[in-house]
Amino acid sequence: MKIIFSLLIALISTTAVIGQSADDILGVWYNQEKTGKVEVFKKGDKYFGKIIWLKEPMRDGAPKLDIENSDEKLRTQPIMGLEILKGFEFDDDEWEEGTIYDPKNGETYSCVITKEGNSLNVRGYIGFSFIGRTSIWTKAE
Repeated sequence: MKIIFSLLIALISTTAVIGQSADDILGVWYNQEKTGKVEVFKKGDKYFGKIIWLKEPMRDGAPKLDIENSDEKLRTQPIMGLEILKGFEFDDDEWEEGTIYDPKNGETYSCVITKEGNSLNVRGYIGFSFIGRTSIWTKAE
């Protein structure tokens, strides 16, 4: 009887750790360098993220702008409040089918996000996900 009880407890504990909810991604996250915070939110059934804090929000006495954007018309928009994660859908244990915009170089990449504890593994890529870069974000709140 003790063995069955122990196995049952182990199974429940493992399921609690492995099982993820689609909304586990919601909240505020520090980027890997801790120079910015991104708030992940939900619109309909999809997930998005916008920059809500920058360690250095100003450049030459004015708010930092999206000067690297490939679309000239968008270069005057502020980095603060910029939506950098777009259109993610939860599937099993990851958020996929979305994009991430990098204001440092003005490029948009395909992206997949996985969650491990209080961290997000944010992988931006072009073409195939194994050819890309992963950034680890940590929960801010």
